[in-house]
Amino acid sequence: MELDPDFCHRALASRDARFDGRFFIGVRSTGIYCRPICPARTAKRENIVVYATAAAAQEAGFRPCLRCRPEAAPDSGAWRGVANSGHSHTVAKALALIEQGALDEDGIARLADRLGVGERQLRRLFAEHAGASPLAVAQTRRVLLAKQLIHETHMPLTDIAFAAGFGSVRRFNEVFQQLYQRPPSALRRDASAQGGAPGEVSLRLRYRPPYHWPDMLAQLAAQAVPGLEAIQDNRYARAVHWRGVTGMLSVTQTDGSALLATLRISQWQALSDILARLRAMLDLAADPDCIASHLSQDPVLAERIADRPGLRLLGAWSAAEAEWKQAGTRDEQAEWLARHGHPLAAIAADFPAIRYAFPQTGQLDDTPRPADPDHGAASAPDLWRPWRAYAQRYGERV
Repeated sequence: MELDPDFCHRALASRDARFDGRFFIGVRSTGIYCRPICPARTAKRENIVVYATAAAAQEAGFRPCLRCRPEAAPDSGAWRGVANSGHSHTVAKALALIEQGALDEDGIARLADRLGVGERQLRRLFAEHAGASPLAVAQTRRVLLAKQLIHETHMPLTDIAFAAGFGSVRRFNEVFQQLYQRPPSALRRDASAQGGAPGEVSLRLRYRPPYHWPDMLAQLAAQAVPGLEAIQDNRYARAVHWRGVTGMLSVTQTDGSALLATLRISQWQALSDILARLRAMLDLAADPDCIASHLSQDPVLAERIADRPGLRLLGAWSAAEAEWKQAGTRDEQAEWLARHGHPLAAIAADFPAIRYAFPQTGQLDDTPRPADPDHGAASAPDLWRPWRAYAQRYGERV
């Protein structure tokens, strides 16, 4: 969306929640950037600068507000580089890869190679569509996730540093000291943190309301594979095995326009990637007002949207898993999973039926095709695909 500073200042003055996450306000007099709903005294119009993304504000030298907490803003299309341009898909794909930690291990050159563009062109596209460089976007992602973990969990700060994607605790401390002018420990507020068992964290995943959670549960139930996923007590749960990390997660709706995600994983280094996949699968970045505006132009759809506001489109945990779920019956898939899935080290007492995680993409090359005991391998359901080529097509790690 085109950012008009006068309009954005009026939205800030009225604390209009409709614009939360759509843009951020940098205040020159304080050096702080805020969400449009910030409860602080409204800055003068001549003192503000408007940015489409938090990364752009931070790259310009502004630090996040401690009152409105930019890390708690709902996701936005602007953050994903949405624009009326032939290159918007490249930027959106790059942002998704960065959110999954692509720049935590590799450099910009490797990211550009995966996208099929030059490094210089990638930097130019980010400046145009995201308002910040790829490295600034990655750094902002790390900082805001770490800040959320500090506020909402009891995780040790050392674990938070690696969970957010920092290469070392020293770098984690340096960035927070530079950005917030205080160490990470000074930002902790235990009163708002979610309690949990050892090795377990619970985080709020914000969305732009409304969100029809019962319908999303129904979509998840229609595709759930026994042994991998389960739904009970208004919660969805599944096993995960990603980047060498095994565990389980569950999601339910909570207050404050958010879902509450509880994760039990063996190592925290994969946390940001897992959260990114969960957000994408549950379509948390969707703009329901924009969707309803377009679809309501059809009289039939308009009536249905009015009856059930907040419908979202269920995504996939991974491209390989999505393709696998399209072939065979649920019983056949469950049987294949029991033979070739990644077994959980510990079975959760609240979801005892979940026992296997879907194999990571790179491990599927050596997994044999499933055989049909009654009709032989030739007529077996086609539960196998060229996984590596498919994953590379959609940008997954292999």
